[in-house]
Formats: sequence, structure tokens, C-alpha cells
Amino acid sequence: MARNNQALVPNARAALDKFKMEAASQVGVSLKQGYNGDLTSKQAGSIGGQMVKKMIESYENGLK
Repeated sequence: MARNNQALVPNARAALDKFKMEAASQVGVSLKQGYNGDLTSKQAGSIGGQMVKKMIESYENGLK
């Protein structure tokens, strides 16, 4: 099975990048534009976890 790394909504890339930068800032990890392959697994996981936490909070607030 070939994997495709294209966004389903092309305009969403900028919003996701902004969201990622905000999440990184909230957990104290500094990201730079472009390649961030020098991050530790712990740092990358913290960013991803913060993003998921915010998405769940947003969804729950939408249900209220």
C-alpha cells in the first residue's frame, strides 16, 4: 500500500503549522521553520500530546 503525504485540505497546512508552533510554545519546546529533526522523541511527543489535548478540549467545548 502506497502512502500519500498530501493534505486532504491544501489550505490547512498553514493552520496546522501555526497550531504546532503554539503547542510547542506551550510545552516549552522551541521549533524553527522547516526541519526539526534534531528534537528528541520526548520533545516531539510532548508537542503531539499537547496538540491532541487541545483538539479534544476544542471538540468537547463544541458539544456544550
